[in-house]
Amino acid sequence: MDGRFTRAELDEVLRRTCARLGLDHRGAALLRFTNNAVYSLAREPVVVRIVGSRALRHRVAKVVRVARYLAEHEVPAVRLLDGVRQPLYVGEHVVTVWHRVPGAGQQARPAELAGLLRRVHALPPPAELVRWAPLADVRARVSDAEQLAAPDRRFLLDRCAEVEEALRGLTFPLRPSLVHGDAHPGNVIVGESGPVLCDFDSSCVGPPEWDLVPLAVGHERFHDPPQRYGELVRHYGFDVTAWEGFEALRAARELKLTTSVLPIARSHPRVRHELARRLGDLRAGRTDTRWRRYR
Repeated sequence: MDGRFTRAELDEVLRRTCARLGLDHRGAALLRFTNNAVYSLAREPVVVRIVGSRALRHRVAKVVRVARYLAEHEVPAVRLLDGVRQPLYVGEHVVTVWHRVPGAGQQARPAELAGLLRRVHALPPPAELVRWAPLADVRARVSDAEQLAAPDRRFLLDRCAEVEEALRGLTFPLRPSLVHGDAHPGNVIVGESGPVLCDFDSSCVGPPEWDLVPLAVGHERFHDPPQRYGELVRHYGFDVTAWEGFEALRAARELKLTTSVLPIARSHPRVRHELARRLGDLRAGRTDTRWRRYR
C-alpha cells in the first residue's frame, strides 16, 4: 500500500480537525508538504500540522514531548495550542495544532540559530526522550519510497549499515544533550519577539555536534557562503569540521539529504534528476561535487 497521503485527503483532515476544535478552516494556506502538511489558518492565529506519511506517524508523540519540554524551560520555540490534548487522531491521521508565530518578515541568521542551540544543549537531557539514531528515518523513507529501484534500495540500506558502524566508533568531545536534530536557519522563525525554534521531528538525546553538521554540510556540499557556517562557529564556540569525527557525521547527513524526497519522488518528478545525481555521487564516493537543493 502506498504510504503517502494525498493532498485531497489532507485537506479533508484539516477540515475535520478544525471542526472538532471549533476553528475556521476556510482559506487556509498550505505552507509546505514534504514529510508533513503544514497549514496556516486564514482566520485564526493557528498552524495545523498533519503527518503526510504512514511511516512517520510514530514521531508525533515525541514532537509533542519536546515542545512541552522547551516550553517548561522557557526556550524560545513554537508552542502547542493551549487547552488541546495532543497529538490529535483524526481517523488514521495524526495531527498537531500550534500557535502561529507572528513573523517579522526576515530570515534567521546563523548567529540566532547558534544562540538557540546553546540554550537547548545546556538543558538537562529529558530521560524519556529517544536516543540519537540519525539513520532511522532514512530506513523509514527507503521502506516508504514511492519510486525506488531495487539496486538503489539495496545500496542505501548497505550504506546506512556502513555509516552506522562508523558512528558507533566515535568518541564525542561534547556532553550529550537534547539536540534539535535538523538545525538550520530554515527551522528558526524570526518572530516579532525574536527567533524561535520549530520542527522537532528529529529531536532526541544525543551529541550536540550533530546540530552543527547541517550548516557545515551546506557549505561543503551546496557551496553555501563560508561565512554562514563561520558565523555559527563563532557564536556557538565549536567547529565540528575540525573534529576527526566530522566525516562520519557528514556521511550520515548526506544520506538524510539524499533520501528526504523518497516519499514524494513519484508525485514530484522534478526532484528525480537531483536524486539520481546524489545517489550517483554517494555510490562513487564523490565528496566534492556540488548538489542543488530539492525544489
